[in-house]
Amino acid sequence: MKTSLTAIALGVTIVGAAATANVASATRDSDGALLTDVRAATARYHSPAQAEEAGYVQASPCEIDPDGAGGMGYHYVNPTLLEDPEIDPLRPEILLYAPRSNGTLELVGVEYLTFDADGRFDTPSFGSVAFDGPMPGHGGDMPVHYDLHVWLYEDNPSGMYATWNPDVTC
Repeated sequence: MKTSLTAIALGVTIVGAAATANVASATRDSDGALLTDVRAATARYHSPAQAEEAGYVQASPCEIDPDGAGGMGYHYVNPTLLEDPEIDPLRPEILLYAPRSNGTLELVGVEYLTFDADGRFDTPSFGSVAFDGPMPGHGGDMPVHYDLHVWLYEDNPSGMYATWNPDVTC
């Protein structure tokens, strides 16, 4: 079933299939090896132009936590990956970019996102780390979902999997 999602995006609508995640089983020896694999798989997206060539679209302005916990940057979402109910750690649904002083955007992390269409609230995981959620949509008609931020390219004093990064500013 198709559902309109005004998510991640403040005002941008992405059409995707709402489904419960089945996280692709990663036969890795540890989360460290999984992180290394994700870095290798996403290294080609160091510029938004490279991401756009692969089907990602900018879906939000640069996001900052109004309570001061930090930023997330710009979200570039791949609508095709949102339609796939399976989470593939090597193909994140969202790429996170932060602005730099020279005016460019730099890849700082990735975000995994999946929707809970069946109401069973089956929490997916990335290696040994459970996704955040279930949580209500961020606006519009975005359904209940789970997500996980992974700060692969920008150190996060709050932790590798924290939602906000105090070192990301807009």
